[in-house]
Amino acid sequence: MDSTEDLDYPQVILQYNSGFLVSKVMFTACELGVFDLLLESGEPLSSDAIAAHLGTSTTGMERLLDACVGLKLLAVELTQEGALYRNTEISNIYLTKSSPKSQYHIMMYYSNTVYLCWHYLADAVREGRNQYERAFGIASKDPFGAMYRSEEEMLKFLAGQNSVWSICGRDVLAAFDLSPFTQIYDLGGGGGALAQECVSLYPNSTVTIYDLPKVVQVAKEQLIPPEEHRITFHEGDFFNDSIPEAELYILSKILHDWDDDKCRQLLAKVHKACKPGGGVLLVESLLNEDKSGPLETQLYSMNMLVQTEGKERTAAEYSQLLEAAGFGEVQVKRTGKLYDAVLGRK
Repeated sequence: MDSTEDLDYPQVILQYNSGFLVSKVMFTACELGVFDLLLESGEPLSSDAIAAHLGTSTTGMERLLDACVGLKLLAVELTQEGALYRNTEISNIYLTKSSPKSQYHIMMYYSNTVYLCWHYLADAVREGRNQYERAFGIASKDPFGAMYRSEEEMLKFLAGQNSVWSICGRDVLAAFDLSPFTQIYDLGGGGGALAQECVSLYPNSTVTIYDLPKVVQVAKEQLIPPEEHRITFHEGDFFNDSIPEAELYILSKILHDWDDDKCRQLLAKVHKACKPGGGVLLVESLLNEDKSGPLETQLYSMNMLVQTEGKERTAAEYSQLLEAAGFGEVQVKRTGKLYDAVLGRK
C-alpha cells in the first residue's frame, strides 16, 4: 500500500506554500494602518471608506480586507449598504499600535528586514553565513552593525524586541524565583522591556541595562520612562569591555546570536564578574534534545543562519556552555511559550 494514500498531499503542500502569503497579508494590513483605523473609528467601515482614509485603491483594499477576514484578523457584516469590516479581538490586542501587547513593531521588522535576508536563504545554507552583504551591502562580520545600520532601523529592532517581551517577559522571569537577586545586569538589554518587567515582578531589585552606547542612548531617551529609577544604564561592548560585578546577569536572546566559542568567551567573563552565590539567567527558545522541534525554534535557528553568527540550541547544549564557564546547579524551565529559561549558579 502506498504510504501517501492517507495524506491529503496537495493540501499539505498548499499549507506551506501559502505561509509566505499569509504573513505578507498581515504585515501589509499593519503597515497600511488597517487595524489602527478600525480601532479608532469605533464602528465598522466599508472597503471604500477604508481605502479613502488610507489612500489606497479600492480594488486592492477590498481584496486585502477579505484575505484578513479569511485569516480571522477581521470580521465582516453584510448590510444593505454593502460589506462592513471590523477588527477581531486578536487584531485589537496584537496588531494595533496602541495596544500594550502590540506586535506591530516586530512585524514591521520582519517585513522590512528579515524577509530581505530570507530571500537569500539558499545562499546562507550553501555558505553557512548571514546574508547582510547581499541584502543590504553591509559586511556579514558585523551583524549588529547591519541591524543598527541607521537610527530608524535600530528603533524598529528595539521596538520589535520590546513587543516580544510585552507578551513573554513575565513568563521567563517568573520561571525561577529571582527575588534573592537584587542587583541585576541585563546584558544586551536593548530597549529595556524585559528590565521593566523584571522591576515590576521583583520590586526590590535594580536592573542595569548594559548595551552599546547608541542603544543605551535611544533606550534612555525614548523607551524607558524617566521616572523609573530602578533601571540604570551602562554603555559598553560586553565582548571587549569589562563587565561590572552583580548578583544576577540576564542574557535574553543573546547567546543564540553567536557561535559556541563566542558564547564560552562571554560566559567566562560573566562568571568572573559574578558575585559568589550569584547566577546567570539565559532566556532562549529551546530545541528538543533530539532537535525534532518545536517548529518555531527550528525556524528561529534558520533565521539565526541568515542574520547572525549563531543558532538555537537544546537545553543540554546551553547547560554544557554554562558548565564550561564554571557555572553549576543548572536548572531548566520550559515555559510553554516562545521562550524558555535556564539558570546557572556560581
